[in-house]
Amino acid sequence: MFLGLEHTAIASTDPQALAQWYVDNLGFYINYSYEGNYFVKAPNGVVLEIIPSKGEPRQAQAMTTPGLRHMAILVEDFDAAYQHLRTTGVKFVNEPYMVGTNRLVFFTDPEGNLIHLIKRANPLP
Repeated sequence: MFLGLEHTAIASTDPQALAQWYVDNLGFYINYSYEGNYFVKAPNGVVLEIIPSKGEPRQAQAMTTPGLRHMAILVEDFDAAYQHLRTTGVKFVNEPYMVGTNRLVFFTDPEGNLIHLIKRANPLP
């Protein structure tokens, strides 16, 4: 009956600019848009919808407060992806580190949404 997530939405003060950031920095592409809403699709098929926000921006996101915390971007070559993001001026939250056999680093998009790169030695089951 349930097939899984179809997309996740991010409310943005400038949806077009944020969609373009995902295109320019993370290799997504804009696959659909309407009335100020942008759907960006990752090479592996994952989709984010970026919608116009209303109201005041929220406080900075913290790692363990309740609610959605981060998006994880799977990479083939961690070092190349990390260096690419460094050259684009991405704001990193920490330095790369290991969790078991997984390598990761956290950073934010221009609106403060928490993202991390991950290179897994073994895919999730």
